[in-house]
Amino acid sequence: MIGLVVVEDDPLFRQSVRDALQQCDDVVLRAEAVTLSEGLALLAGEPAQVLLVDLGLPDGSGIDLIRAAHQAWPGCAIMVATLFGDEERVFASLEAGATGYLLKDALATGIVSEIRNLHAGGSPISPLIARRLLRYFSPPAPPAPAIDLSSRELQVLEHITRGYSMAEIAEQLQVSPWTVQTYVRRVYEKLGVRSKSAAVDAAHRLGLLGPGERR
Repeated sequence: MIGLVVVEDDPLFRQSVRDALQQCDDVVLRAEAVTLSEGLALLAGEPAQVLLVDLGLPDGSGIDLIRAAHQAWPGCAIMVATLFGDEERVFASLEAGATGYLLKDALATGIVSEIRNLHAGGSPISPLIARRLLRYFSPPAPPAPAIDLSSRELQVLEHITRGYSMAEIAEQLQVSPWTVQTYVRRVYEKLGVRSKSAAVDAAHRLGLLGPGERR
């Protein structure tokens, strides 16, 4: 039998938990509390197997209760059920001793299975929270490779972004159109593109143009 303690000030959520437990015979609600002080007082009694705790309690943070329960009931699995999904609260809860973190809007229909999962050694985490944790621990994207354009190639690229034709670029730079074509081909190769529009996009994305050249 899994003994459950719920510390939650929302009467509707507490009732949803009671209703869900009526449909199972392996989880029993041992006690309820609606404030942090009431929850702390429960820690002097018989340890529960699972503690379900909200973070936004009327007289304090549920994180303080998690920390105290982790010390007083070391064998108790602690699961957060809250509306708060920001990184600060998530990490603070896990550091305090929680092993599950679920958002209430995704919890109501599956509360019993999540309690069983937690008691069996799992770590139920809402998908939104899991994605945030993965983003936090994912390595940063590698920097974009440096693009080494010569001064003349940069000039040609700047003229391309202004919409000049090959002939106009040749006239501006006082070189032949064939020379301009050679520079354009080199620019395309270095940028890894095959068209004028792609070259313009790459130039802006890579910051290759001065402020006056951006459009």
